[in-house]
Amino acid sequence: MNKEIKKIQRFTDLLVWQEGHKLVLMIYKETKNFPSEEKYGLTDQMRRAVVSFTSNIAEGFSRRSSKEKHYFYSNAKGSMTELQNQLLIAKDVGYLSKEYFDECAEQSIIANKLLTGLLQATRQKRYES
Repeated sequence: MNKEIKKIQRFTDLLVWQEGHKLVLMIYKETKNFPSEEKYGLTDQMRRAVVSFTSNIAEGFSRRSSKEKHYFYSNAKGSMTELQNQLLIAKDVGYLSKEYFDECAEQSIIANKLLTGLLQATRQKRYES
């Protein structure tokens, strides 16, 4: 078998960014249906958290040192945790259906697991240097 290995050249090549971007689109689509009084509340918070997730991955990718990469990837982890909390709140106050909450929660878990792998890889490189 001759599998071609694609070299990661830009942050959009990272699977963690791709899965995070799917979540960005899901959150933007669903928060359009939130009550207008939440525009500067939960809607804004959820959008900022999910955008922060992919933005920190992008910024970390562009950094040279493993220490800097790890810093931005760790920030992304915090943003994902914020979003997961906000998803629970949105479900509990009735803004998200159980089904859509489940879809978003599952996508957040996929992205979070990939990020955990990226953090472990940069942590190992950080200590090897």
